Amino acid sequence: MTEAAIGTGHRLRHQLPLLVWLVLVWNLLWGTWSWANLLGGMVVALAVTLLLPLPPVVGGARLRPVALVRFVGHFVGDLISSGAQVAWQTVRPSGIDRSAIITVQLRTDSDLLLTILSESLTLVPGSMVIDLDRDERTLALHILHVGDESDVERQRASVLAEEERVVRAFGSPDEVAALDTPPGTRVSGDGRRTP
Repeated sequence: MTEAAIGTGHRLRHQLPLLVWLVLVWNLLWGTWSWANLLGGMVVALAVTLLLPLPPVVGGARLRPVALVRFVGHFVGDLISSGAQVAWQTVRPSGIDRSAIITVQLRTDSDLLLTILSESLTLVPGSMVIDLDRDERTLALHILHVGDESDVERQRASVLAEEERVVRAFGSPDEVAALDTPPGTRVSGDGRRTP
């Protein structure tokens, strides 16, 4: 088998979920299921993926069930507790005292992991990611209620803990190993750590 044929088969295997999704969306847009819509959706999906190819996703992500359950459990707990805190702050007579914008130095620079992390932080009431610098590995986060400097440090620690849960649930073995490095430190291919 030629190298080009192997590359095409590999690309098609990775494009298959996208093709199925596009055919499904096409049929949902038409509102009825028919053979004509199914075949038309396949033609449109192939045309879209061939004429407008997406860049390849650099893989390496793993799904670890136990770490995923831990991540989802903490996320649901954060949703409930933060939702209750925001609700209380909006109805109490004194309202919201102070808010803050904090920056957090992260340990990962994976596009996938940074997306999951920023979405999980933004979905929790009372916090919103306002900037993410992948090259510098920094995340800027708006916090709705901050009492003092210890609250700011507690929020930074909670972001790093969330990053760790995300990496342990979805990261590659190298990304999990990088959690042992201090935030802001890069590990080169030969194992040396540089700031």
